[in-house]
Amino acid sequence: MRGFKIFSGSAHITFSQDLANFLDISLSKASINRFSDGEINVQINESVRGKDVFIVQPTCAPTNDNLMELLIITDALRRSGANSINAVIPYFGYARQDRKASPRVPISAKLVANLIEQSGVHRVITMDLHAGQIQGFFDIPVDNLYGSIMFVDYLRAKSFKNPIIASPDIGGVARARHFADRLGMGLVIVDKKRQRANESEVMNIIGDVEGKDVILVDDMIDTAGTMCKAANVLKSRGANSIMALGTHPVLSGPALERIAQSALDEVVVTNSIPLSTTHPKIKVLNAAPLFAEVIRRIYHNESVNSLFI
Repeated sequence: MRGFKIFSGSAHITFSQDLANFLDISLSKASINRFSDGEINVQINESVRGKDVFIVQPTCAPTNDNLMELLIITDALRRSGANSINAVIPYFGYARQDRKASPRVPISAKLVANLIEQSGVHRVITMDLHAGQIQGFFDIPVDNLYGSIMFVDYLRAKSFKNPIIASPDIGGVARARHFADRLGMGLVIVDKKRQRANESEVMNIIGDVEGKDVILVDDMIDTAGTMCKAANVLKSRGANSIMALGTHPVLSGPALERIAQSALDEVVVTNSIPLSTTHPKIKVLNAAPLFAEVIRRIYHNESVNSLFI
């Protein structure tokens, strides 16, 4: 057996430690420091020659620092003779910049994919990419895990009387339909008109929510404007209760204040991004066991897809 090692960047050390604990191994040692001008310095403190290594580093805020740190750790491991380098990126930053939405703009997600690949990464493991086509930006294997496996178990433990799944916008219908089909529930859609970046205006509800327990489904919650406005409109249409599911708790700007003042009864997220504060309405599910099992399967050349069937 070649053996494998897990290294952690500085973005989410708690997640990395949980993952290592579920695999019953210790995090491997590396020193990550910054010079006075902000440059990142990495020193791998144990041998990795011939080993399969996994680097755990979500590229959340500060996105550029965390991305650069991932690239530098990868380069250090590549130059140290690692057999394979696997980037475990629970949250993939820049995923919303996946196409040319207007003239003379970059496709930043593709640029990030190029950087990760050229640094020496052999495989990427991530969860709920904002745009599934980003997998095609890479010429290396990409395992895009479905956070739904955790949410489905959580929802089944709830005692909803009349539940229904809702998509907070047209773009998320496929994701919401997957939830609805898996749970055997109906589906409604919130139709909105976006005025400008990070702001949205809810226009209409497609479907009936009178007296129902509504479960809003999205891949991330950023400023929470979409979720909160959708929840308020759903409540005005007679919804009994409203829960929001969002894999990635970006929660930037006024997100926490909006959630507190909204009609949302509960917001369920994963720990793909570290949360700096607690909130009475927010429930955090631990994604580390899922990633740990995927790492085990990859190392033993077992199927990953069978986890989600």
